[in-house]
Amino acid sequence: MMNSPQTRFKATLTEGPIGPLLFKMTLPMIGGMIAMMVFNLADSFFVAKLGTIPLAAMGFTFPVVLTVAHVALGLGIGASSVISRAIGEGDHDQVLRLTTHSLLLALGVVAITLAIGYFTIDPLFKAMGASPETMAYIRPYMQVWYAGTIFLVVPMVGNHAIRASGDTFFPGMVMITGSVLNIILDPLFIFGYAGIPAMGIQGAAVATVIARAATCLMSLWLLFFQKKMLSLRLSMMKGMWESWKRILHVGIPSVVAMMLPPMAIGILTWMVSVFGQKAVAGFGVAGKVEGLALTLLMALSTIFGPFVGQNWGAGRINRVRKAFTKSINFSMAYGVCQAAVLFVLAPAIVRLFDTDPEVMRVAVMYLRIIPVSYGIVSIVYLASSAFNALGKPAYPIKLMLIRLGVLHIPCAYVGRELFGLVGFLSATHIATFVTSFFAVRWMRKICLSA
Repeated sequence: MMNSPQTRFKATLTEGPIGPLLFKMTLPMIGGMIAMMVFNLADSFFVAKLGTIPLAAMGFTFPVVLTVAHVALGLGIGASSVISRAIGEGDHDQVLRLTTHSLLLALGVVAITLAIGYFTIDPLFKAMGASPETMAYIRPYMQVWYAGTIFLVVPMVGNHAIRASGDTFFPGMVMITGSVLNIILDPLFIFGYAGIPAMGIQGAAVATVIARAATCLMSLWLLFFQKKMLSLRLSMMKGMWESWKRILHVGIPSVVAMMLPPMAIGILTWMVSVFGQKAVAGFGVAGKVEGLALTLLMALSTIFGPFVGQNWGAGRINRVRKAFTKSINFSMAYGVCQAAVLFVLAPAIVRLFDTDPEVMRVAVMYLRIIPVSYGIVSIVYLASSAFNALGKPAYPIKLMLIRLGVLHIPCAYVGRELFGLVGFLSATHIATFVTSFFAVRWMRKICLSA
């Protein structure tokens, strides 16, 4: 029997000043998100030193890696949704069951991914256009990567469970630890040092698996020994199917919603290509800068879900309303400041990536037009996180479809045809403003009707 779980599952997000609490939760997530960006860049940086073909092989693996990561994230969002509400309700036995069941579900997903992925490496990547020479690098990399899938999926779900408890410091430290380990281990296993034989691109996969294994152990240790949110009792298996249905009710739509932006980016990149390959390069450079620029707002939306879940479960609906308003106000102010900074510094920032005049022209134009709506788009992120936390996953998908499919892509096409690149880039503002209107309207409807 677990020792006094009641003392461990206190709803820590239902009391105290809202602004300082959200700020305290957001900071560790910023560090964690930046660390994960560095984690992914490190592999490409070191593999690039092996040559063009190995780097191309890494490029082919990216869509598969991203897909599995999105599935894991979806499971994590579903787990966080049900666990945070159970914590808010004070249902301690339910917290134990849901956390335990979510990790067992993660193991099931790992088994399916491994079984399908490992035996479809050749046909899948050949269908994607990989040449025999490139396949010689893809095959050893993916064999190791698939074998270590458990260390990607389990800690991702586990960290979402920890965030549901209100703790964002530890998940942030887990991500930072994994990044640091990967940076240290990459050159050791890729090029061979300290008695370790050079393994080439396969060494990058080995380093990734070891780094993720360490983060997996960290997450499980905290969940089991400190948070007391896991149980090995057989009685905990009761109701597992019901738990899985509740988790997947949010998790599956979350995966779909996360898949839409990469698909839209692919279409938009294709639309940019009419302006030339250097325009595509500039579009890509600006996209990388944008990823860093949006880190704080993305971190805020990430922690907003557990906050909403706990307070909703505790019946503190007014606290949810206040937090949504405060978060919007902060995001709008931050977005305006960020747009101003990027408008001035865009040339200097882009020059760090590429000095070609045409690449710079496109990237600078992007960074002077798109950031105008950063504060507005954060409303969509916050609302989507809140809807998932409330167990209403249909709303985030609707928001994504409206923003990307109904508005952004068609408007970008029309803008490109009428006003060139400026029109193409400006289309994002129409999509963002209209979508944010629906986000606020639906949030108010749900909160006011509660």
